[in-house]
Amino acid sequence: MADLKYEPVKHDHEAFLNKASKRKGFKKAYNDLEDEYKLIRQMLAARSESGLTQEAVAKRMGTTKSAVSRLEATGKHAPSITTLKKYAKAVGCALEIKLIPFSRLLK
Repeated sequence: MADLKYEPVKHDHEAFLNKASKRKGFKKAYNDLEDEYKLIRQMLAARSESGLTQEAVAKRMGTTKSAVSRLEATGKHAPSITTLKKYAKAVGCALEIKLIPFSRLLK
């Protein structure tokens, strides 16, 4: 089976946010999920850079396309560090997790 080439669908995230932010309750819900959205954007960017489809990533991880799809979606579930490491490795990246003291964030 040939490795399929990933061709991303064009998405103007800023335009999406501008339109969506007009809906009642959107800003709070979006802000509550800020870290998750940030991680997912990084995951999608890494997969795009690697040129892989969800199917190809799944094969490298030893899982299914639907499992990769769930990983790349917000609010579905919280993946384990082990799963995130497998995903990172599959797209040619390393996973880095840091604890940052609030005192450093406030400066």
